[in-house]
Amino acid sequence: MKEKVSAFILGTLFSIGLGISGMMDPTKVQGFLDAIGRWDPSLAFVMGGALFVTFVTYPFIVKRDGPVLGKHFALPNRHEVDKPLIIGAVLFGVGWAISGLCPGPALANAFSLNTGVLAYIATMFIGFWLHKKVTT
Repeated sequence: MKEKVSAFILGTLFSIGLGISGMMDPTKVQGFLDAIGRWDPSLAFVMGGALFVTFVTYPFIVKRDGPVLGKHFALPNRHEVDKPLIIGAVLFGVGWAISGLCPGPALANAFSLNTGVLAYIATMFIGFWLHKKVTT
């Protein structure tokens, strides 16, 4: 139970951070991705802040026996760069650039009831379903 409660609290905190930083605004994200046009560098500070916190805390966290509110760390066990990873990254990047949303901010933005955001979420879940059908 404590894992679910902590996941809810941390997910809410993450959503608030996405909102404050502007990551839930598709036009702001598209402005950041428009490096050869009217580039908006402000989201680079969001990314820089996240990377700073990660690089400072990660070495200490992984030395622990496990997470404070969980049974074990969920760390990746694959390290190779393969064709599915590259294709998936390209598709994700293109979708992010076109829509200005990625899954986290889209879900956090769902309560806005914006039809574009809701359409994005619906097609995202269709994509999840199609991936499962194709890969199994």
